[in-house]
Amino acid sequence: MSILVNKQSKILVQGFTGTEGTFHATQMIEYGTNVVGGVTPNKGGTLHLDRPVFNTVAEAVKETGANVSIIFVPPAFASDAIMEAANAGIELVVCITEGIPVQDMVKAKLYLQGTKTRLIGPNCPGVITAGECKVGIMPGFVFKKGKIGIVSKSGTLTYEASDQVAKAGLGVSTAVGIGGDPIIGTTTREALEMFMNDPETEAVVMIGEIGGGMEAEAARWYKENGKKPVVGFIAGQTAPPGRRMGHAGAIVGGADDTAAAKMKIMEECGITVVSSPADIGATMAKIIKK
Repeated sequence: MSILVNKQSKILVQGFTGTEGTFHATQMIEYGTNVVGGVTPNKGGTLHLDRPVFNTVAEAVKETGANVSIIFVPPAFASDAIMEAANAGIELVVCITEGIPVQDMVKAKLYLQGTKTRLIGPNCPGVITAGECKVGIMPGFVFKKGKIGIVSKSGTLTYEASDQVAKAGLGVSTAVGIGGDPIIGTTTREALEMFMNDPETEAVVMIGEIGGGMEAEAARWYKENGKKPVVGFIAGQTAPPGRRMGHAGAIVGGADDTAAAKMKIMEECGITVVSSPADIGATMAKIIKK
């Protein structure tokens, strides 16, 4: 088992024939992901990477039965690509694009309400179910199959956590990079809840960063509903107040947005918090062995 994607998932690449789409689709195919085709307007009817290209997502879904889409579309058109995928009935949309205007994402998020589509991202590394399916830009070789779920706002720390979990003799069920923008599709709490309900995931690594209230929301939900151990880390502990760090959403806007405040809330809610990402693997191994 896993969450969100597995070897049965049929993946469509939006922005398939562009430089980014081509490079990452190639890596996904090499990993063993079932990429069934792609979309690039005005290139429908051609082949790319031995997969069919379509003009629209609706055509692609009709022909291939795709149920997951990954978006490599420039920022100005990415929110339209998200809405087009939802309109075509795609169940999971993973948007890699960075720099989408906030106003565009407000519109896209509102559009998704009432549809069956779940959005991961934007500005995220994607989702990977180890050994089965990679829908994103992460280095596949880092993710070894196992029973630890990872949910992270940071792409790089997703890879770091996975590497540590593997080196500790554990592995990853699914890793979800939710993205670091102010407005994203799937929240930390939603991903955590999916892992809690996944019979194959035994414990979860939860990585957050300064800015926003998602980690506190997830921690409070966990306090009431958590039934598996969680190891947590918050990036940005040395960030000066009011300075945006890296991600567009990583800015301290209030007292609860700081790393210290989030770590305190997480600890109070029963999450094992580490102060350095270097301790994630060893701490998880210790908890699992108890």
